[in-house]
Amino acid sequence: MAWREPDEVRDGVELTSLDGEVFDGAGVTKRDLLDHLDAVADRMLPGLADRALTVVRARPGQAPFMQKNTPRGAPSWIPTIDVWAEASQRTVHYPVCADRATLLWFGNQRAIEFHPTLVAHGRAETDELVVDLDPPPDGGFDRVVAAARLVRAALRELALDAVVKTSGAKGLHLVVPLSAPLGIDDAFAATRAVCARAAALDPDVATTAFIKDDRGGRVFLDPTRAGGATLVAAYSPRARPGLPVSFPVAWDDLDAVTPAEFTVTTAAGLLGDADPWRTLRPGPGQLPAEILAEGREIPVPRVQAMHEGKRRKRERERG
Repeated sequence: MAWREPDEVRDGVELTSLDGEVFDGAGVTKRDLLDHLDAVADRMLPGLADRALTVVRARPGQAPFMQKNTPRGAPSWIPTIDVWAEASQRTVHYPVCADRATLLWFGNQRAIEFHPTLVAHGRAETDELVVDLDPPPDGGFDRVVAAARLVRAALRELALDAVVKTSGAKGLHLVVPLSAPLGIDDAFAATRAVCARAAALDPDVATTAFIKDDRGGRVFLDPTRAGGATLVAAYSPRARPGLPVSFPVAWDDLDAVTPAEFTVTTAAGLLGDADPWRTLRPGPGQLPAEILAEGREIPVPRVQAMHEGKRRKRERERG
């Protein structure tokens, strides 16, 4: 591709085509995206450093797509983490976004969503639990809020609490700080137990059913976010019209907000100099031992769903 004069240079990064749409139908420009990333860089980067990064990018005339490998032509100063992917039997060369220049470079490549792993590379423990709340296709945000309050009630029974943010789509993410690190398998087990307890508080509102057809219009409490799993970063945009942003919200304000009000054109102004993802975070709590015991007795959702799917298939074949 022929070199073209940049529209701007920020932190040594040449920025181009700033007045074009991020993707067809985005309704905002590439400049809007970059201005947002620049404004939140200091608050967003701590959640990206030392972690393998997956991004969702766009190209003019194409739908947004997910990218794990570091893009070809990336500057040599962007570090990478090599991870063997068992499913695809190949090494994935993940980028690491640790500074403003890297964040701007990715923004100039039309990287919209930033999905870091939940733990730093090479770390075998975590100091937080994560619950991802996934609403049904026709579910309003009020139903997700109701489910989030069930999770918080279950946590409070254990003397724990969570910070909450919008997913940037229709859901919510809850993060529970822990006072002592947990092994990854234990983190999965503890999250399964918390989700099961929360769903039991009101089975008409929330469910832990991994198979979508079994959810019956209820909010899914996803217990699979731990270890090498990813979660969209706080303050990251999402590849949807208007580029909504994953935004921290105080528990007392949840009933009064809608996810669509937090976008790349509004988020920085709403934040000012604040960093609610840091300041709203509760103090770390001690995870009770009985939660691990409970969680270990709950089947791993993906494995359980696989066996259930095979059982249902056999029933259909028998007629």
